[in-house]
Amino acid sequence: MAVWFILIVLVGFVPDSMMKTAMVKAGARAPFPARLHIHAVLMGSFLLLLLAQTLMVATDRCSLHKRVGIAAFVLVPALVIAGLILAPTMFHQVWGGAHFGPPAAQKALMPMVPVIENILLLQINAGVLFAVFIGVALRARSTLPGMHKRMMFLATAVPLGAAIDRMLWLPSSMPASPWATDVYILLAVSPMFVWDLVRNQRVHEAYKVWLMIYLPAAALVAFAWDKPWWHSTAERLMGV
Repeated sequence: MAVWFILIVLVGFVPDSMMKTAMVKAGARAPFPARLHIHAVLMGSFLLLLLAQTLMVATDRCSLHKRVGIAAFVLVPALVIAGLILAPTMFHQVWGGAHFGPPAAQKALMPMVPVIENILLLQINAGVLFAVFIGVALRARSTLPGMHKRMMFLATAVPLGAAIDRMLWLPSSMPASPWATDVYILLAVSPMFVWDLVRNQRVHEAYKVWLMIYLPAAALVAFAWDKPWWHSTAERLMGV
């Protein structure tokens, strides 16, 4: 599952990053802000930590797993903070270009303003849920190892939507509705769920806790999506 998640991120982000890098070199878009690079390094580090931790347990090096796992207490808050900083940065980059850029840039970016305001919903949702689920996982690390290991993966699945939405070759409901992203996230965790169900002949409590929180949050995002009140709220939150 750790390798599967890394593959999803690479398939989603590598072609998109190469395309946008070419646009920067051609002067067709603004350079990437440093905050984006920091967020990318932190997320990549977290995924590699997840893979390393999984390998340690699989090879019966549990004491090393526990010592290395302390890194999560630093990496996870840093990742959440970086995301909270990056989302407004990318919003203002689009909004500023649409309102104050050259005429050609304004024409190209103005239709993107309501889209980026809707995407802000997904970013807030992913950031909050990731922090909540990681909190559950870390709290359970000593007393409920089954909950801990499953919730680490279920928490990591939430921000995979950012990579999935960049796979433009996938059928999607975006930008009209976010429901397809939620479906793909459920599909991303389905191998683990099916394997778990076949092996243990029951649905583990971790999936129940995850769905009890994830599904209402997804429904709330869908409810607010593209509503006039949300667009005005997003602009107030971003101070524009």
